[in-house]
Amino acid sequence: NAINGVKANLGGAYLNTLIRKFNAEIRTEWITPSKQQQVLSITTTSSNWFNPEMNYKFFMVPGILVLLLTMVGINLTSINIVREKEIGTIEQINVSPIKKYHFILGKLIPFWVLGLIVMTIGFTIARVLYGIIPLGSYFTIYVFAAVYLLVILGMGLLLSVYSSTQQQSMLISFFIMMIFVLMSGLYTNTDSMPEWAKWIVRVNPVSYFIEVMRRVVLKGATLADVSRELGIVAGYAILINGWAILSYRKRS
Repeated sequence: NAINGVKANLGGAYLNTLIRKFNAEIRTEWITPSKQQQVLSITTTSSNWFNPEMNYKFFMVPGILVLLLTMVGINLTSINIVREKEIGTIEQINVSPIKKYHFILGKLIPFWVLGLIVMTIGFTIARVLYGIIPLGSYFTIYVFAAVYLLVILGMGLLLSVYSSTQQQSMLISFFIMMIFVLMSGLYTNTDSMPEWAKWIVRVNPVSYFIEVMRRVVLKGATLADVSRELGIVAGYAILINGWAILSYRKRS
């Protein structure tokens, strides 16, 4: 898709090899060598479609914004319910007449709004300091981010439900974040990974958002262009948040 530098360089190397062979055949068949005659040759040039100046900031900053959103979402929510357990207020919540999904939504919605605010601040800094303006619409990014936040916040709440202490929850969330970062495609091209690592990338929601963010910022992708990734992330959101609601044991 003209973003993968490894494939682009490999294709360019093949093309240069073919043209060198073609030059050699032309010289042999058509040109009579002489000292006065200049040898003709075909040269190749290349251009970059979506990042002409090869500025790494346009490639890295969108991915870093995704990681920032992920870290804020999963760390804050992972210690939320655990905090209620440690200070003893969870017992009062358990005997209250609210439903389980009311409780989970009450814990999720404030951080969902906070995550969108954090992303807005990140885009403002990217525009002011680095001059990064997405070629696509902000609407596409925010729609995907809204669904993606449901996945990350639901994952944090799920960790909070199963954890007994804040320290335990924070350590588990840190371990998950390390896997998310290393297997997201932010620093390492996923095509160069072994097959077992590619399967981890396929189930990593962070990798989908980083890919979508780069496609919107660099290529101007629309909501229709990222519909496949949006559907996958929406499926994760339903699965994880449903799991969190079912796992929470409310005693009356």
